[in-house]
Amino acid sequence: MTVLIPDREKSDFQYLRLANEIESKILGGEYAAGDRLPSLRKLHKQLSLSISTVYQAYIELEKRGFTEARIKSGFYVKPLLRNVLPFPKFEKQKDAKPKKVSINPVASSIVEAMSDPNILQLGAAAPAPELLPLKQLARTVKSVSLKNLESIMATYEHPSGNIELRRQIAKRTLGLSEKIAPDEILTTNGCIEAVNLCLRAVAKYGDTVAVESPTYHGFLQLIEDLGMYALELPTDVTTGIDLNYLEEALNRNTVKACLFNPNFHNPLGYNMPEENKERLVVLLNRKEIPLIEDDLCGDLYFGEKRPATLKSFDKKGLVLYCSSFSKTLAPGLRIGWTIPGKYLTTVKRLKLNTSVASSRLNQCVIAEFLKSGAHDRHLRKMRNALKNQMSNMALAIARHFPEGTKITSPSGGLLLWLQLDEAVDGLELYQEARKHNISILPGIICSSSDKYKNCIRISCGYPWSDRLEKGIVTLGRIISECRK
Repeated sequence: MTVLIPDREKSDFQYLRLANEIESKILGGEYAAGDRLPSLRKLHKQLSLSISTVYQAYIELEKRGFTEARIKSGFYVKPLLRNVLPFPKFEKQKDAKPKKVSINPVASSIVEAMSDPNILQLGAAAPAPELLPLKQLARTVKSVSLKNLESIMATYEHPSGNIELRRQIAKRTLGLSEKIAPDEILTTNGCIEAVNLCLRAVAKYGDTVAVESPTYHGFLQLIEDLGMYALELPTDVTTGIDLNYLEEALNRNTVKACLFNPNFHNPLGYNMPEENKERLVVLLNRKEIPLIEDDLCGDLYFGEKRPATLKSFDKKGLVLYCSSFSKTLAPGLRIGWTIPGKYLTTVKRLKLNTSVASSRLNQCVIAEFLKSGAHDRHLRKMRNALKNQMSNMALAIARHFPEGTKITSPSGGLLLWLQLDEAVDGLELYQEARKHNISILPGIICSSSDKYKNCIRISCGYPWSDRLEKGIVTLGRIISECRK
C-alpha cells in the first residue's frame, strides 16, 4: 500500500538524493521510529560522500519531520504523528434512539486472551510489561511491607481510600483548573469500578445513557448489566461528539447521564478540542445532566501539554471524573479513583456496599511510588515509547494492509482504529486471526447498533519487534483474502 507522503522529485543535489533514499527506507520499515541513523562519518565512508553532504541530508530529513538531532548522540528517526493513510469516515445516523444493549460474547474472549503469552496482543488496550516500572514497584512493595505489613494486613482501608494516595492524586491536579482536595477523591478497584459506581449514582434501571459511537465495549456491557439503554451519538475520529447533534438528541430524549471519554478515546483515539470540551460541559450544566468522564489515558499525551479534562470546566459538580493507574503504572494492582462532585456521598455509599474498600497494600505502594517522584519520570519515558510504537505500527499497516484501508492518527494513548474495505467482516477477521495466534478487537462490539462491521481496533502497547511486523504482514494477508 502507498503511504500518504509527498513524492520527492529526483534531484541533481547529492544531499537531496541521499535524503530521499533514507526517507524511503524509513517508510519501508528499514528504519523504525526511535532508531539511531548511521553516523555522519559512517555514511561518509560507505557512500564516498562528504560529511557536509551527509549532514545536509540529515538536516533536510529533519525539516521534513522524519528525524531529530540529539545532543552528542546523533540523528534519530522521529515518530510520524501525521496521518499515513486517509481517516475513517462514518455516515451520520439520523434521529438516533435509545436502544437496549446486547454485547457480543467475543469481548470476553479478548480479555481472556491477554493472559496467553502465545497470542500476539493487538486486541487488548494494555501496555506491555516492558513499559511499566515493575522493578521499581517491586522495591516499593518490599519497602512498604518491611515498614508496616502486619498493620496493613490486619485492618481495612478507609472506604474513601488511603489518605496519602488521595493527597498524591490531588497534587497532580489531573489537568484541572482548580485544586482538588483529598476529601473529594474516592479510590476504587480500577477505572471500571469508578465508572460503575458513578453510573449507578446518577441513573437507574430503564434509564437512558448517552455514549459516543463507537465507544468502549466495557461501557456497553456495564449499561447492559444495569438494565439501562444506550443512546449512541455520532463521533468524529478527530474531534469527537457532534455537539449540535447531542443538543438535538437531548431535546428529543430523556437522558439521565452522559458517559464520555474525551482524551485519547477508546477506541478512536481522538482528543476533543478544548473549546468543544468547554461547550459540552456548559451545555450539560445548563440542562442539569450529569456527565461521567473517563480519563484513563489522559497522561499518555505525545505533545508538550496534558490535555484539559471535562472536569476542569465543571461549575456545578455535575462532572464525575474517573481514572486509574492501570494504563500507566500497574494494571495488576487494580487501583483507580473518582472525583464525583456533588454525587460524592452517594458514590461513597455505593462503594461501601459494593467492596467496602480497595486493597490497602496496593494503595500504600502507589502512594509511596508517587511520593518518590518516580512516576513522573516513568511517564515521560512511557509517552516517548508509545509515540514510537504507534508510529511504527501505523507505517507497518500502511505497508502491509490492502489498498483502501483507513486509519486514525491519535496524539496520545495506545490505540489505532482502522476502517477496512466494506467486504471485510471484522468479526470473521478476528476469528481467522486467532487461528494464527493474533488477537484484534472487531469494531462491531463497540456499538449496540450492529455498526462498524468492517472496522477493527489495534493496540500499540508493545515495543516494535520482528514478531509484531510478521503479525501485521499476516493480518494484511488475511484481510486481502477476506476481500475476495
